[in-house]
Amino acid sequence: MTASTENRGQFGSKLGFILSAAGSAVGLGNIWKFPGKAYSCGGGAFLVIYILMVIFIGTTVMLGEFVLGRKTQKNAIGAIRELNSKFAWVGGLGVLTGFIILCYYCQVGGWTIKYIIGYITESSTIYADPMSYFLNNLLGADRFPVQGAIIFPLIFLFLTAFIISRGVAEGIEKMSKILMPLLFILLIGLMIRSCTLPGADAGVKYMLHFDPSTIDANAFLVALGQAFFSLSLGMGVMITYASYLSKDDNLITNTGIICFLDTCVALFAGFMIIPAVFATGIDPGIGGGFAFATLAGVFMSIPGGTIFGILFYFLLFFAAVTSSTSILEGTVAFLVEEKGMERKKTVVMVSIVLFIIGVIYTLSQAHMSIKGIWISREGITYPIFGDFMEYLTDRLLLPLGALATTVFAGWIWGTDNAIKEATTDGKYKFALAPLWAFLLKIVAPIAIIIIIFAGMFLGMSIS
Repeated sequence: MTASTENRGQFGSKLGFILSAAGSAVGLGNIWKFPGKAYSCGGGAFLVIYILMVIFIGTTVMLGEFVLGRKTQKNAIGAIRELNSKFAWVGGLGVLTGFIILCYYCQVGGWTIKYIIGYITESSTIYADPMSYFLNNLLGADRFPVQGAIIFPLIFLFLTAFIISRGVAEGIEKMSKILMPLLFILLIGLMIRSCTLPGADAGVKYMLHFDPSTIDANAFLVALGQAFFSLSLGMGVMITYASYLSKDDNLITNTGIICFLDTCVALFAGFMIIPAVFATGIDPGIGGGFAFATLAGVFMSIPGGTIFGILFYFLLFFAAVTSSTSILEGTVAFLVEEKGMERKKTVVMVSIVLFIIGVIYTLSQAHMSIKGIWISREGITYPIFGDFMEYLTDRLLLPLGALATTVFAGWIWGTDNAIKEATTDGKYKFALAPLWAFLLKIVAPIAIIIIIFAGMFLGMSIS
């Protein structure tokens, strides 16, 4: 039996929604993936392409998700079902994708807590052999990773679950109003410190220099993938968040502000990391190994590096928890509204399942830490669980979910209905409505199909 939506939570203010949605969009990918991609794809030229991809593709898909949620005032599955019951699976795909991502996201979130404590209590041990510390002390390559798989991920998951159990206004909104300003303060402070290091000016110039010769098909694909994945699209999260808005909220301006804030975080992260690696001569990488191992060499090589490291992992923690709460909310909202379950009990039940799968993820990373999603032993090919989870979500489920949602909003429900909802029945002006409709129906689906093709068949890591 479907629960009534009369007593659903609502965001208490426009600022609360913007910070919460921006917090969902701002995740680990903005901070540990964007700088490495900007470095390898031309610096300033990549920044220009990335911003264009956010403007034309990111904002288009995000507004498409917002109108579905605000129109129906329901979770991702309930929203699609109300508009056309034959396509309820579109919302289900998003919820499933978010659930799988959260299984390993909470593990990585726990690692940020471990490193905050590690830099406070044993920075010399980390500096002595950063990669060994990451593999052995955190992942437990030579022992069962009690800290990396159980203790610290459990702490992180408890914090996430506690916030969600408090509801929308008292949990998500209050958390976002505290953590998002702190995230920006930390990020700007670290960026200024990085840009003032001896030799950092070369990195700043690289990030500001526009060299057309560096622009190629790969740069466009990487920028498109990064812009798309950094905005938390394709998981039904933005549908769910928008369902907590009133009809008085301007979805058009809110979309622009949220995408602007998310882009600022990515750019600030680039100007925080790239100047520092130019100053130290350490080549930037992408992903967990870069964030938890390679950067230790950067911190070790700069004055006040330990303080820099502590603040950086606080930054990662803030980015992780603002995203994890939004993803968990998507799953919880579905179970509460569609299955009539009690909110706090649902949070506990979902968290237990998330934690169990997450432990398996970390174990697979620790004991099967090689590239690719397959490993061959004695002629038999086995999947590597952790890498397979990331491959499945990043290259297949996320873009498929976004493609299905975009096609639904643009073609099944229709752009006329979408524009009517976006403007609150004409209350707000939307001069670019015809362009947005064209982007939603034609350009965005084509771009997402390209992402899927490049990731699945060309083997490109664009997310």
